[in-house]
Amino acid sequence: MNASRASQLLGRSWEQSQHIAALPQDCRPASRAEGYAVQAGWAAALGREVAGWKIAATSVAGQKHIGVSGPLAGPVFAHRVHADGAAISLAGNRMRVAECEVVFRLGRALAPRGSDYGRAEVLAAVASVQPGLEVPDSRFLEFERAGEAQLVADCACTNDMVLGAAVPADERLQGLPQLQVQARVSDGRALEGKGANVLGDPVAALVWIVNELTAQGQTLQAGHFITTGACVAPIPVAPGDAVSADFGWLGTIAARFT
Repeated sequence: MNASRASQLLGRSWEQSQHIAALPQDCRPASRAEGYAVQAGWAAALGREVAGWKIAATSVAGQKHIGVSGPLAGPVFAHRVHADGAAISLAGNRMRVAECEVVFRLGRALAPRGSDYGRAEVLAAVASVQPGLEVPDSRFLEFERAGEAQLVADCACTNDMVLGAAVPADERLQGLPQLQVQARVSDGRALEGKGANVLGDPVAALVWIVNELTAQGQTLQAGHFITTGACVAPIPVAPGDAVSADFGWLGTIAARFT
């Protein structure tokens, strides 16, 4: 499997807002491990910096929808990270959804080692937490049928990320399963969700992705953020829409779509 060629094909598809049916057979990953090998080549193929990490498919319904056995991890690139209130272009985006997410910021690096990281160790590395709106997309025409290995290679549908103001990490992180999130769309839609919709607890999702990535030889750097999945069911959006979300003590965030 030619991982480098797959990285280049997927990266080029993203930068040119194109979509493909599948990777060619000679560079199509056949396992999660091969998918992560393709994913690891994106930064070099694009000449872009990784700013953080994301989790896709944190709900059983989401996993069934895209035909995967569990959550998927992928990088978020610095040039697609936006400030609160940003205008996000949907040109070339086929998914067209916004996801309200709890985002952690690391204060120190977590490197590969011979054993898993525990909850307390991971939390000790967290410097702050903030609200986020993710706007994912896939390079595959039918992402629901692309399969787990190709979706991992596709950086778990990485695309745009909007980040709100950070607050220091403290004992409130233990209550994130109970965090209530209220979302509103400019067309009048109102939606709600809670932290428990993310693998039962956003902190559990954080621990999962740390161990998933370090097992693949990836170091999560100090300063990287980790966005942990949708607290509210993905919100369909179209050009002209605006979405705002209230995460209670964690703060608010908004974006508009063009």
